[in-house]
Amino acid sequence: MLQPAHIDASTGYRYYMASQMSKLNRIMVLKDLGFSLEEISILLHSDMDPEHLRTFLEVKHSEILSRVRDEQTRLARIENYMKEEGHAMRYDCVIKQIEPVRVVSIRDHIPTHSEQGHLWQALGEHIEKHGVKVVPPCMVIYHQGSSDSSIDAEVIEPISGDLPETDRIKVKILEGVTEMACVVHKGPYQTLHNAYSSLLNWLEENLYEIAGPQRELYLAGEWSTTDTNEYITEIQCPVRKA
Repeated sequence: MLQPAHIDASTGYRYYMASQMSKLNRIMVLKDLGFSLEEISILLHSDMDPEHLRTFLEVKHSEILSRVRDEQTRLARIENYMKEEGHAMRYDCVIKQIEPVRVVSIRDHIPTHSEQGHLWQALGEHIEKHGVKVVPPCMVIYHQGSSDSSIDAEVIEPISGDLPETDRIKVKILEGVTEMACVVHKGPYQTLHNAYSSLLNWLEENLYEIAGPQRELYLAGEWSTTDTNEYITEIQCPVRKA
């Protein structure tokens, strides 16, 4: 990048002139400011006026500021993680993209979260009757907007193939979600509130807001183990930046 004024033919020594010192200093300063050698080459080998140089500096300033903010956010999350105690330390919250999936579902209002067995039974009997393949995991979506104290729950089985509908049982494409906040809970359903609490705290700390009904995906349950401590449930919540 800094061409020597003269190269000794016998020794290969490179010689520079005093007049090149200002250019050398410019290279060192730009490198220290975080510019790549390619960017420095552009800055040095074009007839760039001071205004153009200022534009380059403003762009670099924005890039570094963005990285600093990202690192500050990461640092705050590490500090919060270090301060967490008990159950909160067991939960790692992540943002991921969820793809659309073909499902069969039945939706109804139930008095409590635990009183959904009859919905699963009706859905299972319909699936078994028509011999459609289920693609785990099953899930429940808890919808908002109920006018009373009941819970608007939709129990869902992802499927492969066609299935006739009824007045209550519907087949549809469950829409995908670009930003889904997720946390995995291991243990009985009675302690799911710990995972929800951890997820809500994480959303607040990372400046996310809820953007749709939450989903509970049942990865392991009574069909796979008799030990409720081995149940595995993933909570998913659509979000957007606040």
